[in-house]
Amino acid sequence: MPETKLNSYERIDDLQTPNGYRLIQNPEWFCFGVDAVLLADFAAHTIKPNSHILDMCTGNGIIPILLCEKTKAEKITGIEIQQKVAEMAQRSVLLNDLEGRVSVVLGDLNDADGIFGKSVFDAVCCNPPYKENHGGLKNQNDEMTIARHEILCNLEGIIKSAERVLKPSGKLYLIHRPERLADIFCIMREHKIEPKRLRMVHPAPEKTATMVLVEGAKHGRPKLFLEPPLYVHDADGNYTDEIERIYGRKSNE
Repeated sequence: MPETKLNSYERIDDLQTPNGYRLIQNPEWFCFGVDAVLLADFAAHTIKPNSHILDMCTGNGIIPILLCEKTKAEKITGIEIQQKVAEMAQRSVLLNDLEGRVSVVLGDLNDADGIFGKSVFDAVCCNPPYKENHGGLKNQNDEMTIARHEILCNLEGIIKSAERVLKPSGKLYLIHRPERLADIFCIMREHKIEPKRLRMVHPAPEKTATMVLVEGAKHGRPKLFLEPPLYVHDADGNYTDEIERIYGRKSNE
């Protein structure tokens, strides 16, 4: 395998997966966090073998690479609007020799159906910008700001585009903030995606949830399954056994 180009301001992080996957990151941009890891694991539970998956707001490509580890999906495509970020993700694909399963496309997720076609994906994942854009933001073209704020995309645009590219019964997987849950459900139903599975993520027992994992099904029947809460840390401040499993540091046994 040819040597992968690494810029002076970048680093290679070991994802500590069984397959030894690694990821190129720029510490000055938005590096992946626990939310991306949780979303990949949440989605992997119901993604079927040989699926074709689209990861919106793919950023550095962490979710497609983790889905290669956690699923038997045939093809995983990431779409990223920022050219430099997309190019970095493409090099991570080459670094892990995953060209046969993963591709990263430079493009606007709002035009996803024009780029890929309608009703072509079995699943769509998205770890979106969490913060609403109320205007007045400085450095709106800054990579960090774009990753955190709804500047180039918003929640409705993501769900609307997902509905267009999903096959009937295809799944949409999101991670977001609990305060946006009512918006998520309303917008999903407006665009014919039925909420089917929900899990709240808490930093520790007796702490308020700070993230929410949602699965919806295109043209699905109304029935929502609420999963047990996921705790990131135990009462002593250590990672819980489930988080250790999700990160691949502990077996399922």
